[in-house]
Amino acid sequence: MANIQKAAFAGGCFWCMVKPFDQWDGVHKVVSGYTGGHVENPTYEQVKTGTTGHYEAVEITYDEDIISYEQILDLYWRQIDPTDDGGQFHDRGEQYRTAIFYYNETQRLLAEQSKKQLEKSGKFSKPIVTKILPASVFYPAEEYHQDFYKKNEKEYLEDRAKSGRDEFIQSVWEEK
Repeated sequence: MANIQKAAFAGGCFWCMVKPFDQWDGVHKVVSGYTGGHVENPTYEQVKTGTTGHYEAVEITYDEDIISYEQILDLYWRQIDPTDDGGQFHDRGEQYRTAIFYYNETQRLLAEQSKKQLEKSGKFSKPIVTKILPASVFYPAEEYHQDFYKKNEKEYLEDRAKSGRDEFIQSVWEEK
């Protein structure tokens, strides 16, 4: 019997947040979408204005008997700059801020604990500003945004290369 759970994270452009989770055993699905705003059924065109209150986010469906929430949290922190409250890398604006959205009290406690561990790690000289928020309605993004890294590999790689995300990840997380 599978132990199916959901997790949701905002980490800047959702195109760059799918592949890091999608490739792990136990992850069944990663959906790009919008959450945390005040407009029902928002479109990409609305969200990208930064006026709907939504975050670009991913919702992950996973089997907790195969991959734990703690492992997913660790993967998440390694994809973002948790000290940047103005967006992520070259994507600027409220819709590109970072956040962990919890679905239950256990996830909230584990997210808070992982954030504290990251703060104590000394990896960052600036404060960790990633919010930990209760999950709200998650609206899947338009179909052309789903699995973008697979459907539009060239554009995905170009966008990722110019974002500065990979250089940041390497500078913070690679063993020196």
